[in-house]
Amino acid sequence: MIRLVGPGGAGKTTVGALLAEVLGCAFLDLDQEFAVRFGDIDEFISSEGYEVYARDNIETYLAIERSAFSGVLALSSGFMTYPTDVHLLYVRIHEDIARSPTTFVLLPSVEFEACVAETVRRQLARPFGTRTVAREESVIRERYGKYLALPAAKVETMNPPRAVATEIRAKLCLVAGAGH
Repeated sequence: MIRLVGPGGAGKTTVGALLAEVLGCAFLDLDQEFAVRFGDIDEFISSEGYEVYARDNIETYLAIERSAFSGVLALSSGFMTYPTDVHLLYVRIHEDIARSPTTFVLLPSVEFEACVAETVRRQLARPFGTRTVAREESVIRERYGKYLALPAAKVETMNPPRAVATEIRAKLCLVAGAGH
């Protein structure tokens, strides 16, 4: 399984679908899988709270993992930033994802202020939810260091999505070559 992690608006879904196309494999978006199981994410968080959402999102991930899914999976933006005690298996899952050679952290830029500005711009351009500059900026400023600290390979997404998918494919080829 190839996992894409990073903030909202980093390009996980767009790049993930293109990467799956290039590799000739399946693509799943964890947010879409969650919505199939539980309904609209914003409504779920409003009614159940973020902690319940995070726990159920981890359960959704585990269902995908148990299905032996082989392909590209775009994780939810906050998935790698949950508190360690949110789920009994979260520490193991987090470590497995973070240390996998087939996990890629997508960030608009590895330069902090450029990442913040572009993430906010992209998030505000999305057609759903009630987003404000202050909220989006606060979220990325709080999570940026967590994404950067992950040992997984970082990929900047300011280039066209197909170029980003090609870059990840090249990195995967290097990983596959190192394994032989």
